[in-house]
Amino acid sequence: MKRLALNTSQLALALALTAQLAASPAFSQQDSRSAPAATTQASSPDLIPDADGKLSQAQMQELFRVVADKDMQNDKLLRNYTYVEREVNNRVDSKGQTKSPEERSYDIVEIYGEPVQRLMQKNGKPLSEKEAAKEDEKIQKIIDKRRNESESDRKKRNEREEKEREDDRAFVRDVADAYNFTLVGRETLNGREAWVIDGQPRPGFVPHAKDAKYLSKFHGRVWIDKNDLQLAKLDVECLDTISWGLFLARFHKGSRLMLEQTRVNDEVWLPRHVTAKVDARLALFKSVDVDIEQTYSDYKKFRVTTKIVGIGKIEE
Repeated sequence: MKRLALNTSQLALALALTAQLAASPAFSQQDSRSAPAATTQASSPDLIPDADGKLSQAQMQELFRVVADKDMQNDKLLRNYTYVEREVNNRVDSKGQTKSPEERSYDIVEIYGEPVQRLMQKNGKPLSEKEAAKEDEKIQKIIDKRRNESESDRKKRNEREEKEREDDRAFVRDVADAYNFTLVGRETLNGREAWVIDGQPRPGFVPHAKDAKYLSKFHGRVWIDKNDLQLAKLDVECLDTISWGLFLARFHKGSRLMLEQTRVNDEVWLPRHVTAKVDARLALFKSVDVDIEQTYSDYKKFRVTTKIVGIGKIEE
């Protein structure tokens, strides 16, 4: 979900969790040969259990690589889409009452391979002429920066992005050892069958990647689409207070993050609905409790060969 213009770093963490949840022994019940070729991007993993009905660590890692490959494929395909993001932030007082809701809607477009938000509405109302002009100016600056980027700067940016991808890969490698899993049943979501799997932190887990230390602080339930081996739904709960980042954003014990994804154009799985509760302590002084809800809609595919031009230069 790092792919989207989400401003909750919890989501990236939760999505990494779901990748390993998919590597549960529950998948031993699937005949991997029956997966539709159109939705299988990687080779089918070996899901034959041992005499005790369990998968080996090697099998779990093999399956995890398939799930990770699918996520990378989603990432690539998302670059061919525009979509609408609606975000509602509800500030909550000490009594748990919402006191200052704020709603914003964005158009998300790709500019030189980078997802960019363009604010379209605030609290259900279109932007003023001045605000719209400011958004246009922001977009134009991004276009100009990328258009005039030197070869040296482009190389540094590519190296930085590759380092981020490598950090992500290191993180998900740790996830393979972080949880014990239990198949609790099957459900139909949006007309499609999904496995329902619970994940609990594994005692004695020793993280290697920096951010993997947070994995033992979560448990939850995940719904994995049976045919596509893709995440359909996620519900995770924080087991202890954790904090990170410059502004000490926090998840308190009992806080939950929920995510739903949807299949788009029979080729990619993308987020549809996200909810989270965040306690952000700004600059070490001011504490703000916020309930965040994000919805994603109107996914539209555009041709990869589309040329990005400056504001005011678009020709019919």
